[in-house]
Amino acid sequence: MTPIHPANGTDAAVPRRTPGASSSRKVLQLLLAFSERRWEASVAELASTIGTPVATTYRYVALLKELQLLEEGRAGHYHLTSQVMPLARAAQLANDLVRLAKPAMEEAARELGETVMLFQQFGDSAVCADRVECDRAMRFTFEPGYSIPLGDGASGKMLLALLPESERDRRLPPIIERRGLSVRDDLKHALYNRYAVSSGEIDEGVWACSVPVQTSGRRPTVLSLAGPAARITDESRRIAISALQGYAGRIQRTISSYSL
Repeated sequence: MTPIHPANGTDAAVPRRTPGASSSRKVLQLLLAFSERRWEASVAELASTIGTPVATTYRYVALLKELQLLEEGRAGHYHLTSQVMPLARAAQLANDLVRLAKPAMEEAARELGETVMLFQQFGDSAVCADRVECDRAMRFTFEPGYSIPLGDGASGKMLLALLPESERDRRLPPIIERRGLSVRDDLKHALYNRYAVSSGEIDEGVWACSVPVQTSGRRPTVLSLAGPAARITDESRRIAISALQGYAGRIQRTISSYSL
């Protein structure tokens, strides 16, 4: 197969730091420290995550409580409030890629009979931008907004492979420490063959595949499929990969037409 070129858009690069915004940056980093894997945290844990003294972190937490973005749950632990939920909905509505990809995702889910997802790279994470479920029984943790570390699962590996070589090399050491040297072979395979697969890496008993959606000037994006490994035969897996690549091409053409 023809190898693909890594993404070279500005979103894949490390953003230039805005001068004079150190405190604001830390407050936002504190907000972004919360996720589906850590939905509550103590001030000491937050201080360690964003690299500020505990006393300073208390002030940031107090500010976010004042704005009703954080509240205290069990003793000494804080979590986000429902005040942030409209932000998530606004982000979805503003993402034209999600809207443009939706028809192809819905058709793919119907044809293949499994859940189809769109993932995008943000920093060191692969974030689920949208998901279309199939009619067959099986629910996943992959809700829109769900994130996994780059290098994990089919989507995380494919997105990592799409980054420029210098960006991949910068992110690889902690990923290799976490997942082992086989990551390098996985990335070479993903780049050359235009797909990545995983089995049981994110959810036990789940097989997944992911293919690139080449979107010039946009952040790296992949189209992924996931289903129970027990009901997806080897032949079904080959069909799913090939079909996903076709649907990814359709999405690419839709985006190109939209951008003209």
